[in-house]
Amino acid sequence: MPLFRVTIKQMKLSGGVRIERGMSVDVVTNSMSNPLTTNGGQAVADAFMRVYGVDMKKLGALSTVYLDVVRVG
Repeated sequence: MPLFRVTIKQMKLSGGVRIERGMSVDVVTNSMSNPLTTNGGQAVADAFMRVYGVDMKKLGALSTVYLDVVRVG
């Protein structure tokens, strides 16, 4: 199963919720494709909620504008 590291590229503040450049999570998927484009980015949203308590969907930051995805393993 591939491992992807998803990292915030730029700061965003919305509704009192803030994400900072450099925050990152690791996401394990069953498919070889980018987890940000698979299933609406749900795996990425779940990982940020689990690690930082941030709802990336509500923040509107589930896009390549804010996130950098790199396959690690």
